[in-house]
Amino acid sequence: MVESLQGRDVGNLEALAFDNVTKSFGKNIAVNHLGFTIKDGEKVALLGENGAGKSTTLKIICGLMRPDSGRVRIYGMLPSSMKAKAHIGYLPEDPSPYLNLSVRENMEYIGAIRQTRNLDERIEDLLSQLYLKKYEKQKPLSLSRGNRQKLCLALSIIHNPSFCVMDEPLNYLDIPTQEAIFEYFENMKSSFIISTHILSIARRLTERIIIISSGQKVWDGKLEELEEMESAGKSMEIVISELMRNVP
Repeated sequence: MVESLQGRDVGNLEALAFDNVTKSFGKNIAVNHLGFTIKDGEKVALLGENGAGKSTTLKIICGLMRPDSGRVRIYGMLPSSMKAKAHIGYLPEDPSPYLNLSVRENMEYIGAIRQTRNLDERIEDLLSQLYLKKYEKQKPLSLSRGNRQKLCLALSIIHNPSFCVMDEPLNYLDIPTQEAIFEYFENMKSSFIISTHILSIARRLTERIIIISSGQKVWDGKLEELEEMESAGKSMEIVISELMRNVP
């Protein structure tokens, strides 16, 4: 079992080093010399228009794709290494649980693979916190999209990951569940990078914003700094839209 980083004095560690990374698909450059770091315990939102390279960036961080060039490290480890993967909780944009297993069986299976400590207790906690208890014996195909999303969220964090990598985590969720997620994530000591199109989600879940466009970083700073760029007749949404268009 890989030792959890949570609860240790790791405040000076970098959860993520993403240095001058490029990734192309044929002639399409999805990530273009992109670089940033995330400190341990920091919660960061990744904003960008459709096709900006957000999902590709997250897949590279998780070791699911190799960059063409550049350097990526998770707590100093290669993202493709088993040690790094043990510390990552990944939620893709369109996640899918095991359809032939019930909600509880999905959690038992992934929890066992992830070598989750006190697994039964952890499952009960997540079933309760995410309003899934009454669905625990059902299979995913019988669930609404929102409840499938809740299940996939639970699977991504069942092992108490030190670094959460999430692509549109609040898709399809009702307001009570969104509020539960806001509170739950706020109390987690994990580092986060969350890709989203929705500014209100970035405001609630993170304290730092990275904006990318055409695979390039166009802005990186604290949420308060972005708010200071608002002016009379110019909302934050307009400010962000202008930043996304400001690509050489």
